[in-house]
Amino acid sequence: MKKFIALVLAVALALPTSLRADEGMWIPLLIQKLNYAQMKKEGLKLSAKDLYDINHGSLKDAIVSFGGFCTGEIISSQGLLLTNHHCGYDAIQKHSTVEHNYLEDGFWAMERSQELPNPGLFANFLVRIEDVTAAVNASLNDQMSEADRTKAIQMKGAELAKAATEGTHYEASVETFYHGNEFYLFVYEKFNDVRLVGTPPSSVGKFGGDTDNWMWPRHTGDFSMFRVYAGKDGKPADFSAENVPLTPKHHLPVSTKGVKDGDFTMIFGYPGRTDRYLSSWGVQQAIDHYNPTVVKIRDQKLAVLRKYMESDPALNILMASNYASTANYWKYYIGQTEQLKNNKVYDKKRDLEKQFEAWIAASPERQAKYGESLKLMAEYYDATNPTVKNNVFLMEAVLRGPSSVLFAYRNVRSLERAYKDKAGFAKARPMIEELAKENFAEFHAGADRDMMLALWSMYMSDIPTAQQPKFLQSFGGSKAALEAFAQNAMATSIFMDAKRFAAFLENPDSATLANDPLTKVANDFRTTYFGGQDASLAAKKSKAYRLLTAGVREMDPNRTWSPDANSTMRMTYGHVGSYEPRDGVKYDYLTYLDGVMQKEDATNPEFVVPARLKELYKAKDFGPYADKTGRVPVGIISGNDITGGNSGSPLINAKGELIGVAFDGNWEAMSGDIFYETELQRTISCDIRYVLFIIDKYAGAGHLVKEMTLR
Repeated sequence: MKKFIALVLAVALALPTSLRADEGMWIPLLIQKLNYAQMKKEGLKLSAKDLYDINHGSLKDAIVSFGGFCTGEIISSQGLLLTNHHCGYDAIQKHSTVEHNYLEDGFWAMERSQELPNPGLFANFLVRIEDVTAAVNASLNDQMSEADRTKAIQMKGAELAKAATEGTHYEASVETFYHGNEFYLFVYEKFNDVRLVGTPPSSVGKFGGDTDNWMWPRHTGDFSMFRVYAGKDGKPADFSAENVPLTPKHHLPVSTKGVKDGDFTMIFGYPGRTDRYLSSWGVQQAIDHYNPTVVKIRDQKLAVLRKYMESDPALNILMASNYASTANYWKYYIGQTEQLKNNKVYDKKRDLEKQFEAWIAASPERQAKYGESLKLMAEYYDATNPTVKNNVFLMEAVLRGPSSVLFAYRNVRSLERAYKDKAGFAKARPMIEELAKENFAEFHAGADRDMMLALWSMYMSDIPTAQQPKFLQSFGGSKAALEAFAQNAMATSIFMDAKRFAAFLENPDSATLANDPLTKVANDFRTTYFGGQDASLAAKKSKAYRLLTAGVREMDPNRTWSPDANSTMRMTYGHVGSYEPRDGVKYDYLTYLDGVMQKEDATNPEFVVPARLKELYKAKDFGPYADKTGRVPVGIISGNDITGGNSGSPLINAKGELIGVAFDGNWEAMSGDIFYETELQRTISCDIRYVLFIIDKYAGAGHLVKEMTLR
């Protein structure tokens, strides 16, 4: 074991600084304790309190959870917020029409009154973090079953969150880390008035489309801008014309100096999910069963959407957001499978497990504490491999397939209250109506019907009948029966027509709801998915990973083990870094506007270049945003650790200045959510100079640049 650690250390130290990538999505509360000394050695110029402080403005106060699915950063003293174009995509789509197509043409508010409200969109600011591990562990004991343990954690977490927010307008939650071995309390201030300020056209913000997604070199101006508003007292308030721009505790200054290979970088954000402690059994299951099934289903879903989008400009706008989100992780799982194989992640996991087995065997105490962990792991995966594909079909082809099914699933039980609990229904009705408004704003019945036909036909042919939900079994494998069902659902279901749904709310009827074809689908999904869950298997998985994670950390106490991402704020650090993905190929750390012009293809919608951008390029009218070479930088790569949810995160230099906005990972390290590839892993960011160039020179919205603090 010592030889193994020494070898890893020697290899790491042998790497050139510009090629090193640092693994770890670190909890800001623990930066001083775990990371600060190393960050200073790497080049950080700030104090630990400049990064995280609950008493004074710090970097964490400029970072927000944007809508709960992305990250944004505050870049002015007037609440101006920067995030990715693809993070703002849904909001941009909702404001777009054929006459005013902001997706295609872009949008810029030239004065505050033109900024567009976005119901349901919020910005969460982190107030503080507390380590509550001791308090939660005090409510646990070794005699508890995994189910009782989970219940006790939830109860204690709710109690601690309530105590932390009592008498305030804050929100809080206790989150689990290291597979149930540590617990932290997060307190937030949530602002619900977030308005669209500006976005480049998709030909800039989505340049390269699916072809370039996850790829370097990249030439995408993936950014959009919003503004956070507050009540006149500076506190959160619902949308009102009387609201004022938020005065933040801290906003990020913007550096126009540029970067060089090896420069220190940080990223703060809200990464969604990683699985770095995944076992070798889990890796194999992903390669063999889970990933290819997701890809196959989403491929069909994209084909249905494309057919409608290509038929009508209005439908192209209507379905754009759904298509983009589906395509993103369609390609993600293709890449992850490829790189899990190429980077031999299964072998790396098995090597660690063998070391763990040997370490356990060397001590009776370890055998008693951790001895069953890998046995439980093997039993869990052996038992679940035969049903993985069915569970993927249930989620991807049923619940996340036709949007009417998800809408039905979310509402059936609430609607039943209309005749069982009239007072409860009256209370829930405004939320139901809001869900309906959101659903039907992007709904197309014909596409939904065709989604049923394409996805459920595949479900019937690919999955054993006994595993299928009852509504599918009732078709007896007949595509004609499926087609008749889909046609009937489109013609009669309250969940596939806004007027029928509104009429039901006005006059709720138990028979109408019970006989609705999609009520049966929603209920059968619930029964099959949740009823099919084996509690004993879930307990095996939970215990196996809790013990494995605790054990490997104990086995190698000199390593600072980072926790998996779980949608809470994290900090990562690394360096601007060129890299060599394979023999004979080296990727530079910057791309330029020249590359946009080189990729132009007027026949391919993914590579269309706007006329205005070509004019500026031809005239070399770059303003102050060109670098020393006289060119405008577009993309940067750096060795920072990110995943989904980090989209929109700020790329920050050693002085705490904004130098880019992160939006992607690189293809060669698509396995990185499961195993961090130190030599290959890169974050792709849009250079802040390209952002400023597009805002100022392309869009003529220089007033927004003047609002920022430029250095």
